[in-house]
Amino acid sequence: MPRRTVFSLALSQLICWGVSFYLIGVFGSRIGAEMGWSATLVHSGLSVALVVMGLISLPIGWLIDRFGGGPVMAAGSLFSAAGCLGLAMVDGLAGYYAAWVCLGFAMRATLYEAAFAALARIGGALARRPIAQVTLLGGLSSSVFWPLGYALAEAFGWRGALVCYAALALATLPLHLSLPSTRHVASSIGKGNRGVVPPARPAVRARSLALLYVLVMTLTTALSAAMAAHMIGLLSELGLGAAVAVAVSALRGLGQTLGRLLEVLFGSRIDPIDLNLAATLLLPVCFIVGLGAAISLPAAASFVLVYGAANGVITITGGTMPLRLFDSAAYGASVGALRSPAFLAAAVAPFAFAAVLERWGAEAVLAVSTVLAIVAVAASVALRVSARRVAPLASRADAASEQRS
Repeated sequence: MPRRTVFSLALSQLICWGVSFYLIGVFGSRIGAEMGWSATLVHSGLSVALVVMGLISLPIGWLIDRFGGGPVMAAGSLFSAAGCLGLAMVDGLAGYYAAWVCLGFAMRATLYEAAFAALARIGGALARRPIAQVTLLGGLSSSVFWPLGYALAEAFGWRGALVCYAALALATLPLHLSLPSTRHVASSIGKGNRGVVPPARPAVRARSLALLYVLVMTLTTALSAAMAAHMIGLLSELGLGAAVAVAVSALRGLGQTLGRLLEVLFGSRIDPIDLNLAATLLLPVCFIVGLGAAISLPAAASFVLVYGAANGVITITGGTMPLRLFDSAAYGASVGALRSPAFLAAAVAPFAFAAVLERWGAEAVLAVSTVLAIVAVAASVALRVSARRVAPLASRADAASEQRS
């Protein structure tokens, strides 16, 4: 895999996440104050975008398989710029939601799922390490763009800041257009070794693997969306002061980047399905530890840091497990279809968790999160057992090819 390709995608992920998904975190309160909208209404724009992502996930994946990541992600850059400009000029709800529909198209065409599909098309099963590498900068996006957005809003107002965001979105256009249009062709790995394409498996077994993958990704994505929306409020409800809650919540980004860095350094030695299981095992533990946040600052910090690390690794395994489980030649369409439920769950989770938080409190949120995490662990265990039965040779071939690359 060309280093330039990996760097271009990593840089584009830093920018694309910042000007789309994390946009609402820095401008939401300003938009609501000027337009006279409630926080729920303002944040519903992001939910609209996530629903759009779920609805178009399969066709976007198919387009990347067919034409490559370059033209699809470049189109996403244009949609992102248009969405930011639309928000900058908004004067009512219709225009506001239209801008978020545009950003939904942009997010599906530019964020991790699109980048992973582009890398899989270029590198096939050898894309595992590049997939992990491009997430490192993306994990820092909120840390970069929240302060940047705040500074731009202070200088130019939130509308002017969004115009700047549109310009930054356009800056990713050459990064995406530089992606190779070549398609990986599987070849043998040395004399007498099998190729990296997983062996054929019965339709029933393939369906079982797909359903388990969907369940794991849907649960973990829902938890990720809920924690992204409510982490600060959750810690505040547990008794931490507002400033302390913000500072502790910032550890999520640090944990996320550290988890991904460890995957980049050592992950090639571990089957991605095993790595996914290890990461999901941390989820119920950290939520249980979070219950101690009300009486212990170290417990709060441990909860956020460990959750960030686990979530950061799961982001990677969500992209690398399909290389192990399914045919990499149809990665985009396969993962596009399988991730649709996760996008829809991400759209609903913030509202559902907000209702639980408002009615029953932070402890109930952590209890519900623990239950969902335990189900995710059970699904991850079942996925590991099922995958071990059908494709052990493919896994060893993938590992051998990564070591040679």
